[in-house]
Amino acid sequence: MTNPLVLLPGLLCDNAVWIEQRRVFGKERPCVVPDYDLRSSITSMAEQVLAVVPDVRFSLAGHSMGGRVALEVIRIAPERVERLALLDTGYQSIAEGEAGQKEREERGNLLRVAQEKGMWAMGESWAPGMVHPEAVDSRVFAEILSMIERSSPERFEAQISALLNRPDASTQLRQINVPTMVICGRQDAWSPLARHEVMSEAIPGACLRVIEDSGHMTTMEQPVAVSAALGEWLDWTVEGA
Repeated sequence: MTNPLVLLPGLLCDNAVWIEQRRVFGKERPCVVPDYDLRSSITSMAEQVLAVVPDVRFSLAGHSMGGRVALEVIRIAPERVERLALLDTGYQSIAEGEAGQKEREERGNLLRVAQEKGMWAMGESWAPGMVHPEAVDSRVFAEILSMIERSSPERFEAQISALLNRPDASTQLRQINVPTMVICGRQDAWSPLARHEVMSEAIPGACLRVIEDSGHMTTMEQPVAVSAALGEWLDWTVEGA
């Protein structure tokens, strides 16, 4: 049997983020979308992934916060990962000084909205910046809001804690020795293309794919283009496979 494809969702996301990819690739291989439950650190999320995935080598793709979890998975258990895809994500820890304080305040403000007014209200203020400007008020945007509403303030608080205390993977990038693809939406305002260019240059042999007409939520905004890129990635020959 073909080894599993493990698909890691981002902040407040669930398997809806990967619905098209599961449809396309699930015909050929098991597709696993782990649930982080209420884990409140990137490391504990990575440990959860390793605990729920069958004890075989697997292809690993992470979107947004899931990309950070993917980097932690391959740090903890490099022998388990046969290839890596990082989508609309980052690798640095929280900035020092004013920039870091601003991030803490903005995330704290969103959490208060979620606690006081509910997840949908929080999503309405947060999610517009996550998509291409033309996607706001679209069917995809409504699906994103519904996904956010399915979560809870408790989960949001746990995942915010994980992100505010995220590890810095800067030195790790050059140590990654599996076939790696870096994917980013051209109009991603949350995790900009310039960051992904740095990542793809730092990871030995990595390949960068830019998804046109897409913001941060590439897998939902442009699912066909993302699946095409991941299909190419899955077709790469892996040593020892």
